[in-house]
Amino acid sequence: MDTKVINSKTAGAFLICVAATLWGLDGVVLTPRLHNLDVELVVFMLHVIPFLLFSLFLSKEYKNLKEFTKLDFLGFFLVALFGGALGTMAIVKALFLVNFQQLTIVVLLQKLQPIFAIALASIVLKEKLNANFLLWGTIAICGAYFLTFGTKLPNFDTGSNTVHAALYALLAAFSFGSSTVFSKRLLTKFSFKTATFYRYGFTSAIMLIIVLIGGKLVLIESVTNTNWLIMSLIALTTGSGAIFIYYYGLRSVKAIVATICELCFPISAVVFDYFINGEMISAIQWISAVVMFFAIIMMNKKGTPKIKHAKILVKNS
Repeated sequence: MDTKVINSKTAGAFLICVAATLWGLDGVVLTPRLHNLDVELVVFMLHVIPFLLFSLFLSKEYKNLKEFTKLDFLGFFLVALFGGALGTMAIVKALFLVNFQQLTIVVLLQKLQPIFAIALASIVLKEKLNANFLLWGTIAICGAYFLTFGTKLPNFDTGSNTVHAALYALLAAFSFGSSTVFSKRLLTKFSFKTATFYRYGFTSAIMLIIVLIGGKLVLIESVTNTNWLIMSLIALTTGSGAIFIYYYGLRSVKAIVATICELCFPISAVVFDYFINGEMISAIQWISAVVMFFAIIMMNKKGTPKIKHAKILVKNS
């Protein structure tokens, strides 16, 4: 394989890991400070703020609307619905339900995201799975599990909201896994800037409808100055900034590799929780982190299928 192709794939995987790590930072440091607000309103504001800024600096992107096919509109709608609206609302709701004290349930069910993404990738993108990927993918998921829980069994006793939190986390895993596949298909036709612009645009529209129907827009009066500062910081860094990095990296790697790289989200959340909140992790968990990253590198360097099938799907649209 050409050295440039290998370097491009390695760089792409690295950038996705960076984006996922920023999401972990957001979950431990930033989003908890918005706990006093309504979930739907928070998700709406976190999308509409960056989209308004995008409209100022990327106004030329509106011209692309004239060239959109029905499948393009459907693709952006699905990415916005699953990755922007449903996925974000579900993960924030799950974290709110356990009061950010025990992330066990949420982190555990996030491990199911690769299962959904791999299944969808094989159907939507016609990506063929091979033994090498299955081997390192399994090792990566096992490493992520032991990193989170060590040698102990998961503790589901987090209070009366445990079941609801588990269901929301499961919905988030399915939504983000689905979004990864749909995003990968869009990036075979559109630039990462266009993909980011319309992801936020479509999500803002969807969330506006949700908050209007639910009568939540009036709750904006309860947003404090600190809330505004935190939401603006998230919107520009761990939000849209991370999505830009994510889409730029996603251009050169497979959807099934990307979703494993995204496991850096729960991994980084555990690490940040240690440094910021003093939650100690065991030696086996640190070893698991090394195994996890090694597996990600090995998956990206060896035996990854080609993406020609995804390009054919775009041409046929």
